[in-house]
Amino acid sequence: MPMNDPVGDLLTRIRNAQMRNKSKCTSPNSRLRESVLEVLKNEGYIRGYAVVERSEEHTSELQSHH
Repeated sequence: MPMNDPVGDLLTRIRNAQMRNKSKCTSPNSRLRESVLEVLKNEGYIRGYAVVERSEEHTSELQSHH
């Protein structure tokens, strides 16, 4: 399924994980999303992120602040 708003999807995944008190969440990866994650990390909104490569999909794992 194609996504029309990858940044909105990323922020919604982070928000949903925080509402469920999850310390980690995953999101499909792209250069745009990585740039947004870097800004969120530098500004202190998330602890960090890591790009994980599994077979044919590339995802980002995020660690949020609690």
